[in-house]
Amino acid sequence: MADKLNLIVQDEDDLQIVSAHLQDAIARVGDITYLPGERRFVLMFNRFRWELLGNAAAPRKKGEQDYQRVRTGLHFDDVNHAQVQGISRANGDAVLELLAIGFEADEPPSGKVFLTFAGGGAIRLDVECLEGLMRDISDAWPAKSLPAHAASEAGE
Repeated sequence: MADKLNLIVQDEDDLQIVSAHLQDAIARVGDITYLPGERRFVLMFNRFRWELLGNAAAPRKKGEQDYQRVRTGLHFDDVNHAQVQGISRANGDAVLELLAIGFEADEPPSGKVFLTFAGGGAIRLDVECLEGLMRDISDAWPAKSLPAHAASEAGE
């Protein structure tokens, strides 16, 4: 298996890299938590390993698949407020597909982190500063296919 990712978010450039790696990641509503006492927002994803596609010439170990997913955690610190739109907390097993993560600065270093999900769901985090971490926490497993939009763009 390729190395597990461990990415720190300290500025908008870092966040763009994390957003690219988490594109099409799947989360259960029950795996999204705001911890106001700790000022931390935590999400768990099944992340599609896009980095494997960018290195198609790399030799694969026996049994290693081209398409893989891995369990990945993401958290943001210094969160003052979290707001959810278009996502019902009533069904913890409901599945969300992450489209992108963005940042809009207020008075630096504070701002808003936006997590946008397929189907119109969104989360906005008001942060004192942009600080977070994305970490792969499991071994990878074979993914059944490319995410739907990637397959259609590839002509599949």
